[in-house]
Amino acid sequence: MIVVLAVHALVALAAPLLFRAGRTVGFGVLAAVPAGSLAWLITQYGPTHAGPGAAITEGVPWVPQLDLALEFRMDALSWLFCVLILGVGALVLLYCTRYFHRDDASLASFGAQLLAFSGAMVGLVVADDLILLFVFWEITTILSYLLIGYNRNKLSARRSALQALVVTTAGGLAMLVGLIVLGTVAGTYRISAILALGPGLLEHGGAVAVALVLILAGAITKSALLPFHFWLPGAMAAPTPVSAYLHAAAMVKAGIYLVALFAPVFGESPLWRWLLLLVGAGTMLMGGWTALRQTDIKLVLAYGTVSQLGFLALTAGGGSRETALAGLALVLAHGLFKATLFLVVGIIDHQAGTRDTRQLSGVGAQAPLLAVVAVIGAASMAGIPFLGGFVAKESAYEAFVHAAEVDGVWGLLGLIGIVAGSVLTVAYSGRFLWGAFARKQGVEPIDFPAPSRLFLAAPVVLAVATVLYGVWPAPVNAWIEPYLQAFPADCAAADCADPYLALWHGFTVALGLTAITLALGLTLVVLRERIERLQAALPRMRAADIVYRDAINVLDIVAVWVTGRTQRGSLVFYLFIILSVFVVASVGAAALAGGPGGTAADSSRWLVADSPVQIAIGAGIVFGAVAATRASKRFLAVLMVSVTGYGMVVIFALQGAPDLALTQMLVETIVLVALVLALRVLPARLWRRAPSSFRVGRLVLALAVGGGMVFVAATAMAARTAEPISLAFPDLAYHGGGGSNIVNVTLVDIRAWDTFGEITVLAAAATGVASLVFVHGRGRPLQRATAEHIGSVGRTRATSARLDVARRFADTDREPWLLAGRTLAPERRSILFEVITRLVFHTMVLLSIFLLLNGHNAPGGGFAGGLVAGLALAVRYLAGGRYELAEATVLTAGQLLGVGLAIACASGVLPLFFGGEVFQTAILEMDWIVFGHVKVVTSTLFDIGVYLVVVGLVLDVLRSLGAEVDRRGEESPAFAEVGHR
Repeated sequence: MIVVLAVHALVALAAPLLFRAGRTVGFGVLAAVPAGSLAWLITQYGPTHAGPGAAITEGVPWVPQLDLALEFRMDALSWLFCVLILGVGALVLLYCTRYFHRDDASLASFGAQLLAFSGAMVGLVVADDLILLFVFWEITTILSYLLIGYNRNKLSARRSALQALVVTTAGGLAMLVGLIVLGTVAGTYRISAILALGPGLLEHGGAVAVALVLILAGAITKSALLPFHFWLPGAMAAPTPVSAYLHAAAMVKAGIYLVALFAPVFGESPLWRWLLLLVGAGTMLMGGWTALRQTDIKLVLAYGTVSQLGFLALTAGGGSRETALAGLALVLAHGLFKATLFLVVGIIDHQAGTRDTRQLSGVGAQAPLLAVVAVIGAASMAGIPFLGGFVAKESAYEAFVHAAEVDGVWGLLGLIGIVAGSVLTVAYSGRFLWGAFARKQGVEPIDFPAPSRLFLAAPVVLAVATVLYGVWPAPVNAWIEPYLQAFPADCAAADCADPYLALWHGFTVALGLTAITLALGLTLVVLRERIERLQAALPRMRAADIVYRDAINVLDIVAVWVTGRTQRGSLVFYLFIILSVFVVASVGAAALAGGPGGTAADSSRWLVADSPVQIAIGAGIVFGAVAATRASKRFLAVLMVSVTGYGMVVIFALQGAPDLALTQMLVETIVLVALVLALRVLPARLWRRAPSSFRVGRLVLALAVGGGMVFVAATAMAARTAEPISLAFPDLAYHGGGGSNIVNVTLVDIRAWDTFGEITVLAAAATGVASLVFVHGRGRPLQRATAEHIGSVGRTRATSARLDVARRFADTDREPWLLAGRTLAPERRSILFEVITRLVFHTMVLLSIFLLLNGHNAPGGGFAGGLVAGLALAVRYLAGGRYELAEATVLTAGQLLGVGLAIACASGVLPLFFGGEVFQTAILEMDWIVFGHVKVVTSTLFDIGVYLVVVGLVLDVLRSLGAEVDRRGEESPAFAEVGHR
């Protein structure tokens, strides 16, 4: 199963290469994939049908600690659906070789999406995990959206695709909640384990009822049942192969599969049965009645599909062996005849250029083979004897006749509903044949070129299968029989036989109902003109798709109103809303949880400080925060904000957290440099608003947020009842991670996944900063200094003695270490700073490497080391300018970020090649001649990746806010003067 899914995915990805040789070759190769998978599926018949509960299983571990795995299971039910999915899928892809034009540039993507959809449907029906089933469910939703909207130039196609996406996604999300509730109640998410519990799950009462309704919501939306039926006729804007596959044999069957899957568990629930009765019978009647007034033969089939889906849902979810047999028999029969008819419509549309029943005339006489194929499909849909549809419908009649005797009102209403719906089915089957092939009075025969044999191949094969199914239903009965054992026997007698499919059951009530159905249905065909007049005279209810559009319009209007009231362009207003919600939500939740407990007099719970030094540092932090709000210049405000940060450094150091103190100090320094660089392009003074009467309100809100955060933190700390997991970190760090620095080992080993996500965010943040500043892309290397740039220092007009010294320092014949420093004008140079930079740069780089390698057992690590290396680059840039930054770095920021991420990723994947798990650490100990006993931990490789990502981030900031701003300032003097106003 996993191989089948992988082949579908890989070939779908390779589809653009396949279509370079031509349309026929591309679709032919794609068709070979489901065809080959079908051949493999046939070989699995024995293991999946060996007896009740027989199945083949495969699995791939994912997160063993959480018992998460990619589990797949194929039993008789999923095997039958796979036969339909793969068989019809192969024929539809073959059909596409003649349906599409050769000059269509988007065929490769269409073929890839159709093949991927086939694989996703297989994954859906073989998934043995509730969440995995939902994943495949949503994949089919996305792919159907792309396939329906294939013709992107048509508004109707885009609108229909979006409509289908919204409706089925909404139902899928509701279903997800139901699946989670079901998995929680059952104590497992393994589908096979849940099914093994059987109807006993119903004893859990309300929770199971909620799960039942939500799961049905997913099935109803996916299978286009009332009241969400409207998306399927709209989806007929898709190419006909999509309609034949997704809306006849595959996608809409996903909801029916879900009903059939859980019918053994929920089938005895009155809520389940009555919901399916109302939805199924109502959909069957509404769809059939609406199909009778369509003038587009494709829409006749579309509403007929809606009607048949109601029939399928009602029978598949009946909860007995008889209804289960009828449901699966109808699933197979419907897939065969409806795919046949949609493919016939595609041929008519392709050859005649129209699907309008008022224009089509004389097609049957010009294409007799096509007409015969269509008659077989329509007759099977109508339930004419000797065809698959007749056998399946007979079994459904038998099931509900028996249900009417045993279950009373439910069975009787179900029987009335399916008989009435079947009468309409006969009527719209006749309407389809008349509209597509008959010679209309007063209408000239349309010119209809004969279709090629390859074009006819797929519908002919499906029609032959329909006939074989009707005259020899025994194989289909054998395919379904193991699934029936999941239901209780329909009678208690020892000699009671299971229901079975047959062409002839004798003179039964079901056969009499079939005769009545055909007679009434054919009468409606004969009286079609009177039926049309009756439908025109009757008042019409507001169409469901119109209601949907009205709802979307109202939603848009409300969204515009809310946006207009909230998006005012005022930062103060935005902060007020965000912080107010925080206070109400978080503090309210903490209060409802009981608060931190204790009283103010309880010194064991409330501690102001550990020492007087903490109080002094806290006062300094408060002073910095208040001073930042009162500063009149931006630079002063930034310095005051940094005071609060450096105050936290001292707090961390006092609390015995040197790693945190070191990292906080380095981060504050880098942020201070970045902010100062950014301030160069901003006015020196802060913009002051006019005095506002709301100042008191803002003060109250600020105090509420601060006090609320303290309250929430205290509540969270007091709510702990279990022993903190962090108490086990020292032992995990030393024995598991091979290091004594708990913080660093936690980052690169115990919680390596978190760190990997964080450095990925850092790379994305660096990219975001660069994208806001760079115009031509940051990938190009920095411009290096040339002789012209170095000579530019002589063009200054300054004449002071200090500048003369600087000029002589720059014009010396000796090769300077800070080469790019000579590109600066003398008035912008600091000789003392350049000398200090010469002395400390290499030391800082060596210190960064020391912190990187020493961080596993002492304060440091890749993050701290990367920040020190970044500060070294910042010093180099401040001393020599943008050309000096170019001299200091060989790699670009993007290359450093990419290499760092690649190394971190490689450190996670590498253990898999040695039989380990992702990000698993190995400890290597060895004796070296010079160094003695050396202990190497492989997580250091991950730390190197972190180091490079941090260096790349700092370099990106220096390039964006430093070098690029300098370049623009040199090109535009007015731009350079902004920071001096």
